[in-house]
Order: sequence, then C-alpha cells, then structure tokens
Amino acid sequence: MTVPTDRDHESVVALVECALVELTHEAVGAVFISHQVGRSTRTQYVAGEDVGEQFQKRHFDDRLGWHKTTVPRRTVRGELITQLTRSTTTTADTREAAASEPDTFVVKPVRELRTP
Repeated sequence: MTVPTDRDHESVVALVECALVELTHEAVGAVFISHQVGRSTRTQYVAGEDVGEQFQKRHFDDRLGWHKTTVPRRTVRGELITQLTRSTTTTADTREAAASEPDTFVVKPVRELRTP
C-alpha cells in the first residue's frame, strides 16, 4: 500500500501495532520501500524470536547494498511510525516527489522477501 500520509497519528500507530502482532505470530515480514529520484531504499523487519521482542532489520540501499542488524521491538515500532507519518512533501521537495514513485509499506510472507 502507498504510505498513508493523510492518516491521523492514532490510525498509523494502530496499523503498526497490528503489523507487529502479525510479525510475531506469523511467518511474515514488514517491508517499507522509500523512493527518491535515482535512488530507492528497502527496509525489512522480521521477528527474530517467538516472543517478538527482537527483530532482524534488513536495510537495502541501491548505492550501499544490504546491512543487517538486530533491533528491539520498540525501535521497530518507532521507525515504522516515523516512516508512515512523514508529512506530505514540502515545496522544496515537490519536483523530486513528482519524479519519484510513492513510498510503500507491505506485510508479506518471509519466503517472498528479497534477501541479502
């Protein structure tokens, strides 16, 4: 889905909480893809254990390649809320935004995720 920049903060928090529950209880990963002119980044979050307190974060940048780290649940929650609540583009960013694809967020089976 395209990032819901027109949603209120509470609905974005609810979406992130639902995604975290799914990540913990199902074999799925959350993927946030950010597009900019000539560049895109992909951040994947996958539960690293059954209790859902640690997640594997896989970050891909077109220029830098893959980087993997382990992060706590609160970090994943905060990062997803921040990414999904970014305000609409400012005037200075309008040309860049018009030339790039919209950011997207999706939860899908781990087997369908791109891997490093």
